[in-house]
Amino acid sequence: MKLVSFETGGQARFGVVAGEGVVDLTTRLGADITTLRAALAADLLPRIAQIAEQTAPDHRLDAVRLVSPIPDAEKIICVGVNYGNRNEEYKDGSAPPAYPSVFPRFTRSFVGHGDALRRPPESAQLDYEGEIAIVIGKPGRRIPEAEAESHIAGLTCLNEGTIRDWLRHGKFNVTQGKNWDASGSIGPWLVTADAFAGYDDLTVTTRVNGEVRQHDTTANLMFSFRRLIHYISTWTTLVPGDIISTGTPVGAGVRFDPPRFLQPGDRVEVDVPGIGVLVNEVRDEEVSPC
Repeated sequence: MKLVSFETGGQARFGVVAGEGVVDLTTRLGADITTLRAALAADLLPRIAQIAEQTAPDHRLDAVRLVSPIPDAEKIICVGVNYGNRNEEYKDGSAPPAYPSVFPRFTRSFVGHGDALRRPPESAQLDYEGEIAIVIGKPGRRIPEAEAESHIAGLTCLNEGTIRDWLRHGKFNVTQGKNWDASGSIGPWLVTADAFAGYDDLTVTTRVNGEVRQHDTTANLMFSFRRLIHYISTWTTLVPGDIISTGTPVGAGVRFDPPRFLQPGDRVEVDVPGIGVLVNEVRDEEVSPC
């Protein structure tokens, strides 16, 4: 199933994609289940599948504004340098890491499919990072690797947009460069786990204005989805709706000589077969006087 969060008529809603339409689930699962995150927490995916089979769409898909599939996620945890050849990309002679590099992102730093990525006036170094993101469906702490995949509700596409020069402001963190408002995107939807035979050979491709900039497969991850869920859940409880972005391949704009940062009007696509294509254009942020 493809599950979406969206806005229509000025209201936040969620539903399931049915052909070219959306079955609105916001009032069909009980008074307390008004978000996709709440539906995951209540273990309602089987009920949603039943409704999707029996119900005609309420909205045309192209008539609603898609937002991040889990716009109210408790945690968004991103993983850095997780594709094997990315470690080599740094050309510092370092051995492959023993543990994943992780950092948090805030929900406000992401927009949905079709919305604009915003380049701030403080920097011209907005960069793209196409990734596959895990959405947690079952809570857990210290989850064994052998059980980790059972905690996955599904997958989505993610552009982990970065303001590169602000990454270097802090000696021990990258938080500043990774959390600019509307610098990244998630979507277009969450594809449920039953659509995947496994997670060890999924392909992610990033295109800018139609040009392939990144392309790799999860077969080359240093830390598998299972390992990431185990490692992260060791130190924090994972809950339904939490998002783990699993790393980006080589080919980000900063790695070109000279760098190829995003410009207003650029079109960025993150394409993952089995999930879909996340598409956003770049605009300069409009700043109002205080």
